[in-house]
Amino acid sequence: MGKEERENRKGVERFSISVEPDLVREFDSVVERLGEKRSKALQHAMRLFLSEHYWTEIEGECTGAVVIVYDHSTRMVEEGITDLQHGFRDVINSTLHIHVDERDCLEIVAVRGRIRRVKELIEGLEKGKGVKQVKHTIVFIEQKK
Repeated sequence: MGKEERENRKGVERFSISVEPDLVREFDSVVERLGEKRSKALQHAMRLFLSEHYWTEIEGECTGAVVIVYDHSTRMVEEGITDLQHGFRDVINSTLHIHVDERDCLEIVAVRGRIRRVKELIEGLEKGKGVKQVKHTIVFIEQKK
């Protein structure tokens, strides 16, 4: 079946992927514990992937949260994060700081504003020395008309 035929076909499309065996076993184990089917779980994962990346390619406004985990014992990490956040007051609405353990802190940053600015904030946070993880969830997008 050619590409054009597949694009015009309704229903489902089968495809194959190459995945490390350990990752497949771990995925299948979680899927089984949840009582799901592998296909449904992959569809869910694909939709999450698309929603995480779609918003970065359009113009407009967005609302969401950025979660940062960092090692506060890393020299100047907190100052770096704070300085960066001060440069993005136009999109940062609120910040919540949580002490996870002796070394790690978690910050949840509520954002609302221009998509381009939120993306710049996330990219800046990801570059920070001592930053272990940056995750974002954009829950509302208003495209530029």
